[in-house]
Amino acid sequence: QVQLVESGGGVVQAGGSLRLSCAASGRTDMLYAMGWFRQTPAKEREFVAAISLLSGNSHYSDSVKDRFTISRDNAKKTMYLEMKSLKPEDAAVYYCVGDDAYSSGKKYPADFKDWGQGTRVTVSL
Repeated sequence: QVQLVESGGGVVQAGGSLRLSCAASGRTDMLYAMGWFRQTPAKEREFVAAISLLSGNSHYSDSVKDRFTISRDNAKKTMYLEMKSLKPEDAAVYYCVGDDAYSSGKKYPADFKDWGQGTRVTVSL
């Protein structure tokens, strides 16, 4: 089993930047894809981005493309989400996810087996 722990959430002004981290532990030999979802009380969990731990290939939701960058450091077993030009609508609890295979078509919660507990991002005006 894989354990995922997010960090880096907090309060940021609109237009600002924030970097989230996700550290993986446990059976990381079975981990080939990681990503991020986010959720607010008013919405279902929304796909943000995902990355292949082997190739570095990644894909994003249209709402964050060009503003967010996903990356990974395999040696540290850590994935990052660099968020820039943050908007109030980006405020949410961000969840780190993992799975044993990467596909650019993966963008639904059921596509990922492993989930972290979430870290909250608040964007103030």
